[in-house]
Amino acid sequence: MEWEELDRENGREWEREDGYAVIRLRQTARGEWAVTFDRLEQAPEGSAYQRVTVGSEDAALSRVETFKQRSGPEADA
Repeated sequence: MEWEELDRENGREWEREDGYAVIRLRQTARGEWAVTFDRLEQAPEGSAYQRVTVGSEDAALSRVETFKQRSGPEADA
C-alpha cells in the first residue's frame, strides 16, 4: 500500500493511501525521536497503535519504514 508524506508543524507524518493509518515522527523535548503508528478501527485489518522512542533520527526513520511494511491489509501490526 502507498503512503503520502505530509510536513507538519511539529514533525513529519505519513498517511496510508486508504486513510486508515498514520505514522508520525517527531523529536521529543528530551532530544529523542518518537515514532507513532496509529491504525483506525475501521481499517480492514482492525485497529492498532504502537509508539516507540529511539535515540537518533536515522533509527526513527528506519522504524517508520518498518511500520509501513507491517501495516498492509495482510499484516497485524
